[in-house]
Parts: sequence; structure tokens; C-alpha cells
Amino acid sequence: MANENKPIHGVWGSRWVFILAAAGSAVGLGNIWKFPYMTGANGGAAFVMMYLLCIVAVGVPIMVAEVMLGRRGGMSPVNSMLRLARDNGVNSRWAGVGALGALSGFLLLSFYTVIGGWTLFYVWEMVSGALVHASATEVQGAFDGMMANVWLVLGGHTAFMAMTMFVVGCGVIHGIERAVRILMPLLFVLLAVLFGYALTSDGFDDAVRYMFAFDIAKLSGASVLAAVGHSFFTLSIGLGAIMAYGAYMPREVVTRSGQRKPVSIGSTVLAVAALDTLVALVAGMIIFPIVFANGLAPGEGPGLLFVTLPLAFAEMPLGMLFGTLFFVLVVCAAWTSSISIAEPPVAWLVEKGFSRPKAAILIGLLAWTLGIGSALSFNVLSDYTLFGKTFFGLMDFLTINIMLPVGGLLIAIFAGWIMKETQARKELAMKSFGLYMVWRAMVRVFAPLALMLVFAFSLWQALAPAGDAVPAEPVVDEAPVAPQAERPVEGDVPAAAGVPE
Repeated sequence: MANENKPIHGVWGSRWVFILAAAGSAVGLGNIWKFPYMTGANGGAAFVMMYLLCIVAVGVPIMVAEVMLGRRGGMSPVNSMLRLARDNGVNSRWAGVGALGALSGFLLLSFYTVIGGWTLFYVWEMVSGALVHASATEVQGAFDGMMANVWLVLGGHTAFMAMTMFVVGCGVIHGIERAVRILMPLLFVLLAVLFGYALTSDGFDDAVRYMFAFDIAKLSGASVLAAVGHSFFTLSIGLGAIMAYGAYMPREVVTRSGQRKPVSIGSTVLAVAALDTLVALVAGMIIFPIVFANGLAPGEGPGLLFVTLPLAFAEMPLGMLFGTLFFVLVVCAAWTSSISIAEPPVAWLVEKGFSRPKAAILIGLLAWTLGIGSALSFNVLSDYTLFGKTFFGLMDFLTINIMLPVGGLLIAIFAGWIMKETQARKELAMKSFGLYMVWRAMVRVFAPLALMLVFAFSLWQALAPAGDAVPAEPVVDEAPVAPQAERPVEGDVPAAAGVPE
């Protein structure tokens, strides 16, 4: 590898740090409020099997490609793609792939921190005992009151943005690596504690049947496309985050015996995908036992997170304690995701000559300012729409339904068709030529076709007349309704907003 292609922002301390960082990027709100419900509503174990197939056939091949491009380039996504375009003798406009990813992450950051602010508020609600023994009306009122309070929503948005940019501003090693070394183990510990509690719940058996009963009749064509789409979105592909993190991935590590061992991109990405899926499944086995034990109906989105679950915690023994632990878990998941999507534009500014703290402050201020529109979409600007969507809804649709699939598709095309095969094979360093050929076929043909299908289906859902569209995610502009038994909870922001999941 040429010297100029060495990472310029630092290198992760080990392969496992990259796994933790990438898993932190992938594990987000969608793992908690979307995937478990998708599983139960689309055939349980049948959907899980289809989802795992999609992870292997779509998500993992493109994630391998994105990590490969990042490690080969060694810089921010924009400059990594510019460097790779020059190395491969193609038009420098391919740098636009990196720019698209960084811009997607920036736009997502602007409204992701708004939702992150809600999670901070609910940690306080649980710690203070404000919802202990609260009725359904009171729980719904707490959420409605938060959403209507402009200064509270803006305050949460500001606090979560500050938390994110503080970590990013401290650098790759002293900021991001240190944060993921703390936050990800904490997340796993909280998962284990809450899962242990869920095992004792009266609703655990019902939750197992809901999520893992093999019901092939529920696995429709729309379910398959949902599995394909989620397998792509859950791994944070197309946001620039994985490419940026790939740039900091070591090529080899020193074993305890003193030998140098190459770091395999393929096996590392599989470990990330496995952790992401495990967290999503365990989250479901934490949430739904609590929901069923309290006679509530399963749901997804913010309605599940901020109305249904607080209502359950309000009545259950030790609900204040376990409610607090749960929302600290949610904060950890959201925080690690927001850190990852903030890194690509900050890294690009650093390469432009900014100091990292100044770059983080500038990106944070710009994203915070843009995020004001999203924060106000639920109160003072709720009646102002464009193309039938609030500012928040428009930002979400643009990033999740348009920019991410296009970015992922372009990554697959560049890695599979544009990049010289000698470079790809050298960077991947797969021991099995047969396995390399399988990856190459997936990233060149199958994954792009699957992404185009998901992209077309998403656009059709968004643009088709209301009577023709297939019901999908919770509606953007409606607040959650207080849950009752036998009635699902609707959300007010799309479940896809958990990306990066």
C-alpha cells in the first residue's frame, strides 16, 4: 500500500474497537422500536430467516464494500473516493459518492438529535418518578406536553447535539474510540440486565410466540422487501459513517505471541452484523414481555417507546428502576449512532485545515440550526407542510428513501464494477478465492438489483394515492395515541428514523 493511503486521522486500537464502533453506528433506535415489531408482524421466525438471508446477500456485501473503500482511501469519505477514483483512472466526480454519504449523515444528524433529546427527557421522567402509577391519559399527556413545549424540545436537541460533537471533537482515539469502549459494553450490560428481568415477566412466553412462531402465511412480498430494506438500513450503509470508520480500521494486529495477523474485513463485518441482529432480537425479548404482561398491544415507533412502554413501567414492580435502565440503554444506542454520522463531515473539514474541535463545533452548529426546523415540526410549525410533509417528514424522506439507497447503490457499483479487481482483492485479502467470487457476484449483481427494488417500492409507497399505497411505517405528522389492550400504537415519526440502526 502506498504511503499516502495510510489513515491520516488515526487507527483503531484493535479489530474489536472497530467492531464496537461499527456496531455502535448500526445499533440505533430502529433496533429497539422497529425491528422487533417487524419480526412479530411478518411471520416471526419465518421473517427472521428471510432477514438473515438478506443480511448475508445484501447488507454484508455492501458493508464489506464500504469498509474496503474506506480502508483503501484512508481519509474522509469525500477524499477517500476522490483518491480511489484517481487510483483507478476514472472521473474524479466519483468523489460525489463520498460527498453524498457525508451529506446524508449530516441531514440525518440534524433530526436524529431531536429524537435523541426526547430520550434524555424520558431518562429524567423515569429517574424522577414522574410516571410512577400514571394512567394511560397521564402517560400520553407527558409525551404530548413534551412535544408541545418548544423550549424543552429545543433544549433536548441542543443537549444531544452537544454530547455528540464533544465526543467527535476529541478525535478518533481520544474521543470516538474512548466513547465506544465505554458505551457499547454498558449497552450490552444493560441489555443483559433487562433481558434477565424480562425472563421473569408473565408475558415472556407470549413474547416468544409473537416473535418466533414460524408463520409463513404472514411472509408476503412486502415483508420480503421490508427485510431487504431493513438489512441495508440497519447496518448504517450509505451514510459515510462506515466508510469513515473503515478508514481507521487497522490492516493487521499484533497477537500475544508477537506475530502480525491481517485483519479480515469480511469476518469483521460479519461480527458487526451478528451483534446488530442480536441486539435487535434481544431488544424485542425485553420490550414485548413487558408489553404483554401489562395487557397492552404490540406496536412500533415512538408510540411504542414513549407511550406504551412508559405506561407499562408505570404499573410494574420496580418500574422506576427498570424504566430508567431501559431509557439509559436507548440513550446509549442513539448516542453511538449520532457520533458515527457526525464523523464524516468533521473529518472532511479537518482535511481542509480546520482543527478537529473547530470542525466539530462548526458541523454541530450547522446541523443544530437545520434541526430547529425538525424540532418545531411537532409544535409551532406542524401546520406548515411541503408536498404534504412537515419539515421533519421531508428531511426524513429525503435521507432515508432517496439518498441512502442511491448512496449504497453507487458504493456497490464502484466496488464491483469500477475499482480494479487487483486492488479489491488485495484490500479484502480473502483466503478463499471462491468466497471472494461470491462477494463479487453479490456486490455487482444481486445487491444492486435488491436496492433498486427497495428504492422503487419506497417511492411507490410515498407517491401512490393513499388508497393504493401499502401501509408501512407510522405516520410522521400524527402523535401516538394512548395505548389500550388489543389496539396497536401509532407513531409520529417513521420507524426508519432509527437509521443508523
